[in-house]
Amino acid sequence: MVTLIDTLKNRPRHPEKVKRPDSPPPPRPDWIRVTLSSVLELNQTLSIVREHRLKTVCEEAACPNLGECWSKRHATLMIMGDTCTRACAFCNVRTGIPRPLNDHEPEEVASAVAKLGLRHVVITSVDRDDLADGGAEHFAKTIEAVRARAPGATIEVLTPDFLRKSGAIEAVMSAQPDVFNHNLETVPSLYLKIRPGARYFHSLRLLQIAKELNPDVFTKSGIMVGLGEERDEVHQVMDDLRSTGVDFLTIGQYLQPTLKHAPLVRYVTPEEFDAYRRVGLAKGFLLVSSSPLTRSSHHADEDFDRLRAARK
Repeated sequence: MVTLIDTLKNRPRHPEKVKRPDSPPPPRPDWIRVTLSSVLELNQTLSIVREHRLKTVCEEAACPNLGECWSKRHATLMIMGDTCTRACAFCNVRTGIPRPLNDHEPEEVASAVAKLGLRHVVITSVDRDDLADGGAEHFAKTIEAVRARAPGATIEVLTPDFLRKSGAIEAVMSAQPDVFNHNLETVPSLYLKIRPGARYFHSLRLLQIAKELNPDVFTKSGIMVGLGEERDEVHQVMDDLRSTGVDFLTIGQYLQPTLKHAPLVRYVTPEEFDAYRRVGLAKGFLLVSSSPLTRSSHHADEDFDRLRAARK
């Protein structure tokens, strides 16, 4: 029998995810610009992250907003290592055999949150299909550690799909995060090409279960555009998410990390993003963040305040 580990041993860090000519993506338009507020604060954030030997999705996924967020002392912490057991065609995170979990990581994350003075923390992870529970218990322990060290901070988790991991979502929700986030990433017609290891309707059900387990928790999901999806498909994703009770939708521009990743089909205009935002609000989301540089955790603390205000 070929095991998951056997498969991963023969997988390079960034496999040839999409067979295509090695041609560069089109030049970035004028409306995609990143900002940086304070180099001093950015360096302080980097120092705290390094001190606690933490990984951030900001670095691992080559997020275009890293400079802006870190200069405001905001960082999205990535637990359970920097190596993913999947190879999604859009993602710049390392693929391979993960190392064993660090049992001290929950406390290290909590200490970093306290030192950064975060009032809202986003905790995400790689996919850990090698673990019996997909890392759900580790998520729960990290939430509990942050609650103990930084009781004033609200906690948002951005989890993997826990595919075929019975009881995993229940374990995460038992720790009572303030926001449960799981990204659909793209429209269902592109899943086999973009997210071959994931299942669209499983991800929808995960979001639904989270809301059923705790109706007071804010649920959140996001997609990328520019991968070849049609406008009507994006609208259908909105309907599917609303049917599961999702409160908050993020829509951002896909930016091709390397030539070996899924090709960028086109840049979506700011006017189209604004139209998606208006349609999403009309469909009943409490909040829709839709812009070229929108990412799941971009402005997460400010967005959490908006969510609470919208629910009142």
